[in-house]
Amino acid sequence: MTLLKLPLRLALLPGLLGIAAAAQAQSNPNTITTAVPILTLSPDARSAALGEAGVAISPDANSTYHNAGKLGFLTSKYGASPSYSPWLRNVTDDMGLAYLSGFSKIGQRSAIAASLMYFDLGKIEYRDINNRPGPTVNPKEYAVGISYGQKLTDNFGVGITARYIRSNLTGGESGNRPGNAAAVDLGAYYTKDLSIGPGDYNLALGATISNIGNKMTYTNALQADFLPTTFKLGTAITRELDAYNKITFTIDGSKLLVPTPYYMEGDTTGFGKTIKAKNADIRAKGVVSGIVGSFTDAPGGFSEELKEINISAGLEYWYNDLLAARVGYFYENPVKGDRQYLSFGIGVRYQVFGVDGTYLVPNSRANPLAQTIRVSLHFNFNKSEDAFGPGDGSTPVN
Repeated sequence: MTLLKLPLRLALLPGLLGIAAAAQAQSNPNTITTAVPILTLSPDARSAALGEAGVAISPDANSTYHNAGKLGFLTSKYGASPSYSPWLRNVTDDMGLAYLSGFSKIGQRSAIAASLMYFDLGKIEYRDINNRPGPTVNPKEYAVGISYGQKLTDNFGVGITARYIRSNLTGGESGNRPGNAAAVDLGAYYTKDLSIGPGDYNLALGATISNIGNKMTYTNALQADFLPTTFKLGTAITRELDAYNKITFTIDGSKLLVPTPYYMEGDTTGFGKTIKAKNADIRAKGVVSGIVGSFTDAPGGFSEELKEINISAGLEYWYNDLLAARVGYFYENPVKGDRQYLSFGIGVRYQVFGVDGTYLVPNSRANPLAQTIRVSLHFNFNKSEDAFGPGDGSTPVN
């Protein structure tokens, strides 16, 4: 990559999931940015088609990412799901996000799982001030996780994920070094079959706090960046239309539990206030104080705190647990990043094999999410009733 293209790609690194972070900071200085923002993106095609909602939808191998509390409800003895998405296709052709997850049930009520997220940012050719070729580097980020989920009752489960994260954005050039962090996810899941009038329903609720971990350092400890610690609440309501057809509505709300950047002295927040605080004060905060304070630190007060909640919603239709059609919408407030897009997807399940595909339609052609596709495969082996006997009360895998 030449010198002219290099700034664009590097500018997109912190804000890959929407408008470039540099542009966000200029127009909305209290837009929240973190290290490794790719961790906030649903890597699988099913959830991506539902507007990124996933904390309460029926469990599958990708529950390792969305909510480890669902793992105990899996109905297969073993399963795996690889996913891939080409990235920023309207900018470059050598970036991609890959995800691999797999699980194994332990008896009827618990499961262990492992996952790998790998983000390849392609090759970058550095050039000096005289435009002479310099070293070529291949920035990349990855996260490796181990999860455990346990059904505490027939309707309620909890789970935990431990994760190691490594972010190498410059290949050691420009005085930077790779960032490393360890993080933990906590999840809870509740599911209940209901009969309301003549209809049969399933109600599911989910809650997670993800990426609770140390701050990431690329240069020195005084410039450490917060991980994208995120709190999510979600629900999914499934209606059995008849013996062959069912439809699910799901909605998630998510909020980053990291400090909101403040405007510098003399700037206005857009909420009728002037703030006299520096971003250096925020960098000095610890992880716990950053999480606790994230509910009350927005310079615009409570109204701005509400604007920091992202909404993901989607509809999923299944015919005979064989064919699926999905549509979703993701909304982020314009003053907090302005990621907004429709998503469409289809899915197929046949015996032990499945495949999902998704296409995103962003709110602007200039949005880096334009032309984003995502594909996931599913492999599920040995149903739980075959491995353990009937009566485990598990939720069907989709």
